Amino acid sequence: MDKLDAIFSPQSVAVIGASTTPGKVGHDIFANILRGGYQGVLYPVNPGARSILSVRAYPSVSDIPDPVDLSMIILPPKPALKAAEESVEKGVKGLVIVSAGFREVGPEGRAIEDRIVAICREAGVRVVGPNCLGVINPLANVRLNASFSARMPEAGSISFISQSGALCTAVLDFAADREFGFSKFISIGNKADVDELDLLRYFHRDADTRVIMIYLEELRRGPEFIEEVKEITSGARPTPILVIKSGRTGAGAKAAASHTGALAGSEAVYDSIFQQSGIIRVESINDLFDYASSFATKVESTLGKVRRKIPTGNRVAIVTNAGGPGIVATDMTISSGLQLAAFKEETVEVLASHLPSTANLHNPVDVIGDASPDRYENALAAVIRDQGVDGALVILTPQSMTNALATAEAIVRVASRTQKPILCCFMGIIDVSPGVKYLQERGYPVFRFPEQAAKAFGALYQYSQWLSRQHLAQFDRKHDRERAREIIKECLEKGKTHIGELEGNRILSCYGFNVLPTEIAKNADEAISIADQIGYPVVMKISSGQILHKSDAGGVKIKLMDADAVQKAFDDIIVGAKAFKPDAVIDGVLVQKMAPSGEEVILGCNRYPIFGPLLMFGFGGVFVEVFQDVAFRLAPIGRNEARRMIRDIKAYKLFTGFRGRPPADTGALERLLVNLSDLAIDNPEINEMDINPLLLHEEGKGATVADCRMILEPGEKPSE
Repeated sequence: MDKLDAIFSPQSVAVIGASTTPGKVGHDIFANILRGGYQGVLYPVNPGARSILSVRAYPSVSDIPDPVDLSMIILPPKPALKAAEESVEKGVKGLVIVSAGFREVGPEGRAIEDRIVAICREAGVRVVGPNCLGVINPLANVRLNASFSARMPEAGSISFISQSGALCTAVLDFAADREFGFSKFISIGNKADVDELDLLRYFHRDADTRVIMIYLEELRRGPEFIEEVKEITSGARPTPILVIKSGRTGAGAKAAASHTGALAGSEAVYDSIFQQSGIIRVESINDLFDYASSFATKVESTLGKVRRKIPTGNRVAIVTNAGGPGIVATDMTISSGLQLAAFKEETVEVLASHLPSTANLHNPVDVIGDASPDRYENALAAVIRDQGVDGALVILTPQSMTNALATAEAIVRVASRTQKPILCCFMGIIDVSPGVKYLQERGYPVFRFPEQAAKAFGALYQYSQWLSRQHLAQFDRKHDRERAREIIKECLEKGKTHIGELEGNRILSCYGFNVLPTEIAKNADEAISIADQIGYPVVMKISSGQILHKSDAGGVKIKLMDADAVQKAFDDIIVGAKAFKPDAVIDGVLVQKMAPSGEEVILGCNRYPIFGPLLMFGFGGVFVEVFQDVAFRLAPIGRNEARRMIRDIKAYKLFTGFRGRPPADTGALERLLVNLSDLAIDNPEINEMDINPLLLHEEGKGATVADCRMILEPGEKPSE
């Protein structure tokens, strides 16, 4: 038995803080449980009341003569602590603390919250809250509405997790309007004990849950969350997870010295978590419900395995009785990452045999406004059988001859014979309601507008891509970790926290990066001597801890072919640096072998509390912050995530042999991204890092570090 069963399916519930006064939370929660048809035994606890709503009350949970599974605590912090202690002594298996006033208000409240959790953990009791709406299980064998929402939702196959109690009441109202059912519904508040990951594990094991929806404000777990959720969304029994995350329009990236730090931010972290774990992020409550309805459709079990109707590709057929909505659906299909299917000749012939001469036989198929249910059925059956079609959207507009119910029946007949998803859009409310009801009762989602159906199909395809992703063998890696740690230690001992190419290249070379011969010159004569030694052409760059973006100071000179050019470049760089930042400490000028040509990309990382290093890859050079064509992932990553990261950016086409360019060595780039991940994980002192540009050469010739910088955070110790 799972410990969270006591939260969601308790045999008995004590409401501690139940009130005789309507309108008070303690009264309304007790009333909601009682009137919701709870199938277990309910006990009100209130030392000042003889009964509540005609149910005998008890002075404390200890006075209840029978076992209690779940305590609902609706008391201020100090009395709540006492109630928690008494509940543990009573043998209660779960607590839900609805009341506020804990960690969210200050140190005293946090101390009480921590004490409650410590007591419960020692006893093996799980705690939901504090500061939460409560928990709801509308399934017929439980019927528990232990919340301060008066509305008991319909039973369904979707479970919902929310950090916000206020949002929960709005979602329940929204769900009621759409006749949308839930398996489980919970608000987790402060997450003192039970958090999203605990609930995701539980719902994944729950036979009554097909889809999980989350409203998320913040996570307190990073790599652990990704690894476990990845198994939930794509393991032996995959369960789709949809999330709406608040705060997308926040300030985002912090002020930072590196390009990576400037472009990264909390939203990049969360997007990375969702991408790496297979969670689908949605933009609105409407989308959340639309997508969940689509994912919950017709789950079938074959030999113990769950099979969902998800598309194997993105080729969609549209069948409509009106041209306008078909055009809208076409536009939204393309913007949702889908494409209109091109029908085979045989399909067009079948359509021609069943449709009038005025019908459009190509995608989108217009069966004309006077379409009978038979016409819809024949057209839909023809396109769904086409091997070049991965799914269909059916649009119906109410016209005087339209039979919405019979058309819905025809759609179900076709849909029951195929594993391809068929989504429906019945436009209108009153005239189409019999057909809508028929489809919904049989588990088929119906949308009011074609753009909703198209976006939902796009989400299905996104999840299909996640499930069918390829898994490459991981790279064998051998790094000189000890040498890298020694270099970092030396820098910190010297008080050097902003390091450039001299030390940076040495560190990167320990992790398999190809770096260029580089020396520092204090004067022009030294620069000429170094250039003569490493060979022309050379590049020269300013070296100063106060000048991080060298190009801004005119501090980079390239293609220097002889000693005279080196002499002039040295003088110009020093003059430019002093003009750019007069108080800068200039260490000298770097003289570096000029790299062979290649595509300029950027690799970087920025470290976050809890989550760790956030890696960045993108189109590089001086315009990286202008184009912002970058992708992020949380370390650690392996080869598969590195490949997806590279293919995420728009500039990826440049690496594939675009317009006569030779294909770039993306295989080497994948390896370097994995090496960067290892470097960031192994060395927690690296707070920010840019490798910009990394010059990506043609296939088989690898990549070369042309410039790099790192910012160290003193006080951290290298991981062993």
